[in-house]
Amino acid sequence: MAAAQAAYGVEKAIGHGEEHVRQDASSYEGIGEPGATMKALVWQGKQKVEILDVAKPTILEDQDVILKVTGTTVCGSDLHLLHGVILQMKKGDILGHEFCGVVEKVGPAVKNVKVGKRYVVSFQIACGECFFCKQKLSSQCEMTNSNTTTKAMYGGRTAGIFGYSHLTGGFAGGQAEYVRVPLASANLLEIPDDVPDEKALFLSDVLPTAYNAVKDTAVYPKDEVAIFGGGPIGQMAGIYALGEGASKVIYVDTEPRLSFLESRWPAEHKDKLVLVDFKKLSFGVTNKETVVSRLKELCGGRGPDVAIECAAGEYAKGWMHWLEMQLGAETDTSEILNEMIEGVRNYGRAGITGVYVGYTNHFNIGSMMQRGIRLIGNGQAPVHKYWEELLQKIRTGELDPTQMLSHRVRLEDLDKVYYKFDAKEDSMQKVFVETKFSFPRAAGTPELTTY
Repeated sequence: MAAAQAAYGVEKAIGHGEEHVRQDASSYEGIGEPGATMKALVWQGKQKVEILDVAKPTILEDQDVILKVTGTTVCGSDLHLLHGVILQMKKGDILGHEFCGVVEKVGPAVKNVKVGKRYVVSFQIACGECFFCKQKLSSQCEMTNSNTTTKAMYGGRTAGIFGYSHLTGGFAGGQAEYVRVPLASANLLEIPDDVPDEKALFLSDVLPTAYNAVKDTAVYPKDEVAIFGGGPIGQMAGIYALGEGASKVIYVDTEPRLSFLESRWPAEHKDKLVLVDFKKLSFGVTNKETVVSRLKELCGGRGPDVAIECAAGEYAKGWMHWLEMQLGAETDTSEILNEMIEGVRNYGRAGITGVYVGYTNHFNIGSMMQRGIRLIGNGQAPVHKYWEELLQKIRTGELDPTQMLSHRVRLEDLDKVYYKFDAKEDSMQKVFVETKFSFPRAAGTPELTTY
């Protein structure tokens, strides 16, 4: 907690670059609707989140919309906030970057958004007008995150993100009953009447993120694909890889996720699924079987054509990376990256979609160079590039997001859900979080679980 908040203090002292949208509004205390409150999930420190009554948002700028949240969820990347590994958090920050709802109020400059209509919101905040936004590369918007530290660390700006620290602009998130949506004309997608919230919600992040991982890394017909991390993004990346013609999809994870993946895998593609439990294998320099040697064995002695990282950089396997991360000598472990680079065939491709914050040690650049491995940073997925296409796939039945949905829970229980999700209890894969504004449960989706 101290490091995350100290980093925010440094940023405040240095100051932002030029702001084009109101930032550092990570809660609505002092700027909300007078006398009005709502329930929201707030960050209270490392390993501590809590549901509290907080100030309700109001219109702050002419292009704002106030959305009544009818559905939200928890993402694996939210756990990085819980663990305190993301810099520049502040006590009281409202979390959540995936949500949908009904518009309650519209600012005077907002176009093509109507009160009472249903919309899903992209997790990144884009202006719609800059160099990257005009190419639909919305996650790299140049106008919505003026954080000085981000620019210094990464060599350029990235877009603001809802509920994901002041490193990404300090915008209040959607794990709440209401949320302020800046630049709403660019960041809302209307939900058709024939698509329930239980499907539309996931257009905010997980569906475009998994799709971008496959498209950006490039999966070709007959490719053998290894996916590191079998959470919702990894699960859907495997489904998309099948759509690109993959001949084999190998998941590297452990229980209970491997069993969940097997139970939800399309029956017509059962012969293409291979599960590798990394906890049953060794790692590092050893003559025992490792993830790398297992991938070689499964793929003709050469390794898969493609590897996609859908886990994250905070999960160290060995003591050395764990210690270096504790001491601040690195922010992310390179262990999964090395397994991908060493595991794929010569001139293979390795894409990184899991969250990496800063710097890593002991990276096998030699294998990457000598064997011609293409290491691809997939970036935060450009939601605007894909969400209309994916919505159409949902409407035609080609894409069913509910295959990853394991639980329906209440907003009031969300702090408890964070801890259960982190502990991988109850085979929790992806949750739909209902609020007091939610519509009746869609047929075929999980019944409500209360805690």
